[in-house]
Amino acid sequence: MQSFVYHTPTEIIFGRGAEDSIAVSAKKYGGSRVMLVYGGGSAVKSGLLGKLEDILRSEGIGIIGFGGAKPNPLMSHAREGVRTALDFGADMIIAIGGGSAIDTAKAIAHGAANPGTDILRFWNGEEALEKTLPVGVVLTISAAGSETSNSAVLTDGETGVKRGLTTDLNRPRFALMNPELTFTLPEYQIACGITDIMMHTLDRYFTKAEGNEFTDEAAAALLRVTVGNGRRAMADPGDYDAMSELMWCGSVSHNGLTGLGTTPDFSVHQLGHELSAMFDVAHGASLSVMWGSWAKYVLDEKPERFSRYAEKVWGINTGNAEADAHAGIMRTEEYFKELKMPVRFAEAQMGVQPNGVIDELALRCTYYGKRLVGQFKKLGKEDLHSIYRAANK
Repeated sequence: MQSFVYHTPTEIIFGRGAEDSIAVSAKKYGGSRVMLVYGGGSAVKSGLLGKLEDILRSEGIGIIGFGGAKPNPLMSHAREGVRTALDFGADMIIAIGGGSAIDTAKAIAHGAANPGTDILRFWNGEEALEKTLPVGVVLTISAAGSETSNSAVLTDGETGVKRGLTTDLNRPRFALMNPELTFTLPEYQIACGITDIMMHTLDRYFTKAEGNEFTDEAAAALLRVTVGNGRRAMADPGDYDAMSELMWCGSVSHNGLTGLGTTPDFSVHQLGHELSAMFDVAHGASLSVMWGSWAKYVLDEKPERFSRYAEKVWGINTGNAEADAHAGIMRTEEYFKELKMPVRFAEAQMGVQPNGVIDELALRCTYYGKRLVGQFKKLGKEDLHSIYRAANK
């Protein structure tokens, strides 16, 4: 096992009725005036928001709601939330929803704790984040794993740039996880979530590091469990066992466990971020579009890693490692199609793009020549152009 540092401070309360602990958890971590951050209205329509507000009020906790978090959450919306939190005097931010609401909540917490600094400066790396407000989560979507992760991603609507911020200050203090809250999700949202869970693990699994046997086995097991229970969840979103497995896999996929002792790659996330920023395509769809094209492009860097993946996750072992590696990539794309997820631009309703757009995507992904992307294979502009072009069908 290679050396690593592992820090996971989030307290998790998992199971039926977990959300009923919101007041106890808020008080435990210092919350007396709480901002509740949520998305487009499902939390209101379902009655969940009202229920949580009643629980908090009954314990003497002041609350203010802040809705409107959207997929591919916006910096401008988070800035508005910072102003609202400061006016209210919030001392804790609680997200109700999935990755979009959670990342918005994290940004608001950072801004409210640093009122003299535009939060964009943290995301651009112009200023180091040194303090934040405590964040809690009531999870309603199994996908991004942001409820236990050290990352948060926002899009600057003015520039069209989508950026992630990685810091342990992003880790929520608590996450309340009741799988029953995911039962009413639309089929497409469940599929996007399954894809995101897989990709957070795949972006860690594909590494040149060796000697991390448990890490590799944990990652492969998580992928197998996600694939199997993903099928069950798509067939019956009310299947508690399937939805509970997906919810836990989502958290573990992005809390660092499946990458211990390695350097994560995250090329596919970077490639997908540019699609989301330019075309506002759903995050999960951007990942399923890009993974196969990336995998085929980098396969020769370490083909045995791909053949091992094919065997451990898909049960493919013909004795021909090269053929197995290609078969594992194909089987993954077939699974995305089974979920009705896109694997090419046209299937994601972006349409086939002209070469100029492909060139711009590649430029943006390198931050206009300021960085290489990835670790499994370091990718420059021409590499990224080739990968985007392969998916542009």
